[in-house]
Amino acid sequence: MRLTNGLRQRALDGNPIGVGVIGCGKFATMFLAQAARTPGIAIRSIADLDPQAARQKVAASTALDADSIRFVDTAASLLADDAVELVIEATGDPVLGTAHAAAAIEARRHVLMVNVEADVLCGPALAKRARHRDVVYSMAYGDQPALVVELVDWAHSAGLEIVAAGKGTKHQWPYRFSTPDTVWEHYGLTPERARAAGMNPKMFNSFLDGTKSAIEMAAIANATDLEVAADGLAFPPAATRELPAVLAARAAAAGMTGTPMVETVSCLDADGRPVPDDLRWGVYVVFEASSDYVAGCFRDYGLATDRTGRYAALWRPYHLIGLELGISVADMALRGEPTGAPWRWAGDVAATAKCDLSAGEELDGEGGYTVYGRLVPAARAAAEGLLPIGLAHGVRLKRAVPADAVLTVDDVDLDRGTLAFELRAEILAEAGR
Repeated sequence: MRLTNGLRQRALDGNPIGVGVIGCGKFATMFLAQAARTPGIAIRSIADLDPQAARQKVAASTALDADSIRFVDTAASLLADDAVELVIEATGDPVLGTAHAAAAIEARRHVLMVNVEADVLCGPALAKRARHRDVVYSMAYGDQPALVVELVDWAHSAGLEIVAAGKGTKHQWPYRFSTPDTVWEHYGLTPERARAAGMNPKMFNSFLDGTKSAIEMAAIANATDLEVAADGLAFPPAATRELPAVLAARAAAAGMTGTPMVETVSCLDADGRPVPDDLRWGVYVVFEASSDYVAGCFRDYGLATDRTGRYAALWRPYHLIGLELGISVADMALRGEPTGAPWRWAGDVAATAKCDLSAGEELDGEGGYTVYGRLVPAARAAAEGLLPIGLAHGVRLKRAVPADAVLTVDDVDLDRGTLAFELRAEILAEAGR
C-alpha cells in the first residue's frame, strides 16, 4: 500500500498531484480514464493541437469533468499553469517531445516521458538536466520498457544472473520492408476497416516493421545494465515456457554469454505459423542459476526452465499501457523516484533504408515508406555517425542509398538548429566522439 496510502493522504489534504498532459492520444486517454477513478491525482491541464477535439475525447471516454480542466493548444500554455507539478509528454514526436520535456524540466516540473521515441533520441541528456533541476524524469509504467526495467530491477535485487530481458511482438524478418500501404494485410484487416476504427497506418507499421521494438529495447538498455548485441535484434520465436532455452541459445549465438542483453521475441515461427502460448503482449526476464542449489530451487518451485534446469524465466503476459500510468505518477510525486530512467547511452536506433533510395528523396521517418529503425550498440552509432530514426523525418538525402543500408548523419541535409540536435551532440560528446 506504499502508493495507495500516499495518494489517499494527498486527497485528504486537499492537495492532489496536479498533472498536465501534452498530446491527447490513445495512451493519454487511457490514463485519463483511470485518473478519474484515482484519489490523489487531479488533471489540471491538457495541451493538444486540437483542444476542442481533446475536450470531446475526454468527455466521451472518461469520467473526468472536462469543464474543470484547462484545454490549451501549446505546451507553453500548459506550463504557465502553476497547478501543474507533473507533465506527461505523450505526443510521440521525438523532436517536439524533446523540446517539451526540456521546457518542463526548466520550469521545474517532473516529466513523465510516454514518448519513448524522444527518450531514445535524447533521454540521457534530458535525465541529466532533470537531475540538475532537482526534478524527476521517468519512463512510463504500463508501456513495455518500464515493465521490463521493473523485472530487471527485481532480478538484480534478488541476486539473480540475468541472461536477457525484453518483450514479445509480432514480427518476421521480411516485415522490415512493410509500408503504410501493406501494413493492414499483416494484421488481417482491410484498409477500410482500419480507417473506420481510426487506426493510424504509420503508427501500426512502426510496430510491424521492427522500429518500435528497436526503440523500446534501446530505451531498456539505456535504463539498465543490459547490453545490445552487435547484430541488434534477432526476434527469435518463443513460447513462454521456451523462453529460458531460446534466450540462452540466442545469447550464445550473439557472443553475449555472461553479458545480460536485450531481445524481442516473436509470436510467429519462421514459416509464419503462430507460436502457441506466445508472449506477444508481454514482457520477460531470463536468468541463470548461480549454483546447483539455486537450480534445485528453480525445480522445487515449478519455474519454467530449459532442459538443464539452470536457465529460468519470469514473464508478465500483458501490459495495460495508459491504464497503468498512474503508477509512474504516484512514484514520481510521492517518492521522488522514476519507474525507469536512462542513466547512460548504451543503445541507439539507426535509420535504415527500406528500399533503394535516390538522392534528393525525402525521408518520412518511423513507420513510413522510406526507412525502418535498426537497434545498434551506442558505440557503433557514435563511431559511424549513424542517423537516429528520430531525426530521419522531413530530411532529404544527399546521395543514393541501397535497400537495407544504414544511413549516416552525413547522408542527409539535417536541421542542426533544433534542441534535439543540440542534446544529441551532448550525448555524442560524452560518448567521446
